[in-house]
Amino acid sequence: MDFSIITENISEYVNGLWLTVQLVSLSLLVGLVLSIPFAVMRSTERLFISGPVWLFTYCFRGTPLLVQMFLFYYGLGQLEFVKELSKSWTFLQDAYWYALLAFTLNTAAYTTEIIRGAIVATPFGEIEAARACGMSRGRVLRRIVLPSAFRRALPAYANEVIFMLHGSAVASLITLVDITGAARIINSRYYSPYEAFITAAIFYMALTFLIVWGFRQLEKRWHAHLKPRESN
Repeated sequence: MDFSIITENISEYVNGLWLTVQLVSLSLLVGLVLSIPFAVMRSTERLFISGPVWLFTYCFRGTPLLVQMFLFYYGLGQLEFVKELSKSWTFLQDAYWYALLAFTLNTAAYTTEIIRGAIVATPFGEIEAARACGMSRGRVLRRIVLPSAFRRALPAYANEVIFMLHGSAVASLITLVDITGAARIINSRYYSPYEAFITAAIFYMALTFLIVWGFRQLEKRWHAHLKPRESN
């Protein structure tokens, strides 16, 4: 391997790293905010409430992220009203926002089902005890069901965060220079796939390590009450 190729072009990877972190962080944040009310709606037995959310999650979980991004970038941008808006709203001409939209809706669909599964798995005894204390349905949801569900959903959500990070590599296919995009540029410049893509893999592995470490610390904090007490 020619390490000079890596050292001379490390700034390309750093810029790509910043774009990747931006895209993944924003999409996860907005997707999580959307998924909480969606999960509550999805867990109800009323079809007219849960049905539209089920359709949303089915469509976005049932199709590849790459196809969704292409539909937004190439399809949505071709609609006449979007073309008119883009004349005054220049951000609609930027591939960044279409990638962010696709990533957000995709992760929102997966996270909705993760949280819904944790909600329906809440022991009925906890809910019954809260109602016996005089809590309203809203307060039971806020203080008992959702906190309990978040703790159970944490391991599965950690996997979703990692999958979202890895899935973000498709952003390079719509002109965005993320980590993978930087590797593709360097490969086309020097015809050195090993140097280009192994370096990209190292960046992804470093980010994955940080994510796994962060969720482990969060699990230790949230599940501290489950640890056996040390005897004096």
